[in-house]
Amino acid sequence: MVRNIVRDREFLKLPSENAVRGDMQTVRDLCDTLEANSEHCVGMAANMIGVNKRIMAVKLAGKTAVLINPVITGHSGIPYEAEEGCLSLIGTRTVKRYPVISVEYLDVKFNRKKAVFRGFEAQIIQHEADHFEGIIV
Repeated sequence: MVRNIVRDREFLKLPSENAVRGDMQTVRDLCDTLEANSEHCVGMAANMIGVNKRIMAVKLAGKTAVLINPVITGHSGIPYEAEEGCLSLIGTRTVKRYPVISVEYLDVKFNRKKAVFRGFEAQIIQHEADHFEGIIV
């Protein structure tokens, strides 16, 4: 189900809790909402649809990927400045991002995964991971 985008800064500042197997409806809603906003959105954290869980849906290589309880375990390269926007906010902001990150996460079947992301994909994941910590870009 496509959900409304949350714009309440106080809610968005709350740290997210780990997701559990019972959160699969949130996964589906997050993917549906990302798809409905795909013209101007490449990633979305669950708090953006009102659910304070560590779930993100991101566009990777043209497909939607879901990362549950992701943890950025490492980064490399010289941090760079990027201008980012967010559906939950108006305008853009300057942020620092790493060009390469290592991430451990669960897939939708709750299988443990490890992956390395580079470039724009790494930037998207870092943005959504900030949401889990209550960091508003």
